[in-house]
Amino acid sequence: MFTGIIEELGHIKSVQFKGSAAKLAIECSKVLEGIKLGDSIAVNGVCLTAVDFSGNGFTVDASSETLSRSSLKQATAGTVVNLERAMLMGGRLGGHIVQGHVDGSSQITKIESDGAFWTLTIVAPEAIQKYIAEKGSVCIDGISLTVAKDMGSAFTIAVIPHTYANTNLSSLKIGSLVNIEVDVIARYTEKLLKADGKESRLAELLADW
Repeated sequence: MFTGIIEELGHIKSVQFKGSAAKLAIECSKVLEGIKLGDSIAVNGVCLTAVDFSGNGFTVDASSETLSRSSLKQATAGTVVNLERAMLMGGRLGGHIVQGHVDGSSQITKIESDGAFWTLTIVAPEAIQKYIAEKGSVCIDGISLTVAKDMGSAFTIAVIPHTYANTNLSSLKIGSLVNIEVDVIARYTEKLLKADGKESRLAELLADW
């Protein structure tokens, strides 16, 4: 479990593809504090397991499922990645509940600046559009962010100077792929409503409202 508050920017040192899977070596420092084999670390929002580590980095295995659903399929040596260790019980939940289970990747279509503040427009894949809500939480490349505007097929996020300067957002461009994880509460709410047969009734109520 994660919070979406990025602890450190790391760099991919190497990528070794093995069939449809890959092994990634990542250079970093802060997230190595207290690290143990088998620990979970979110890499651009993807929950991965540290299978090896040294004084200047760690190694993870990415399955074919992980690569197909995330931007890690495009990872190369030198790629900047957001890193976060799993949250500690009793710590502050500064962002929102993030599982590191990416729902998909999508492109940035617009980047606008207003002084030191930034607004990014991201395509919303059809499968996740219903989970995106204005002022709701969304995780982009592992960063806990708030949806500023929901446009159906796309949405915008407003980025403060601190987040822009301390995450990989400053290195992204129009066309860059980012990983998206929707709010877990929305997913479970949908599942419960389906199980109770109330989903269609809820849709009717929302339409009337």
